[in-house]
Amino acid sequence: MIPLKKKLSCILLIDDDQATNYIHTRVIKKAAITDKIVELESGYDAIKYLNQTDFEAYPRPDIIFLDINMPGMDGWEFLEGYEKLNPEQRGKIILVMLTTSLNPDDKNRSATISTIDGFKNKPLTHETLQDIIDEYFADHK
Repeated sequence: MIPLKKKLSCILLIDDDQATNYIHTRVIKKAAITDKIVELESGYDAIKYLNQTDFEAYPRPDIIFLDINMPGMDGWEFLEGYEKLNPEQRGKIILVMLTTSLNPDDKNRSATISTIDGFKNKPLTHETLQDIIDEYFADHK
C-alpha cells in the first residue's frame, strides 16, 4: 500500500457476517489508510449512524463497503434510505458494493445507481483497496 500523506477519516463496513467484517478490518488496518473503522451488521444501523450529527463521535466515512444480501434491510434498501439523507449526512462518500453475488443482474442494477461508485467481489483484498485509493483518493498521496 502506498503510504498516504493524509489518512482517510473513517471507513464504514456494512455486512451482517462478522467473519467477513473481521477479514476486511484486518486488510484495512494492514494498509494503514485510516485510524477509524466502523463495522455495522445491518443497513438500519448504518442509516442510524449516518443520521448522527455529532461528527466527532460519528465521523463521516470516506468509504462505505456495502454488502447486498443482509437480513432485514438489504444493500438495495440501504441505498434507498441513504439517498434520502441530506447532503451533509452523506458527505463525499465513495460507496462500493462488496458482494459474493455472481448474479449479473446485481452488477447491472448497481451500474444504474449514481451513488454506487464500485461493484467488487468479496473478500476485500489489498489490491482492490489499492485500486480504490488510486482511483478516488489520489489527492491523499
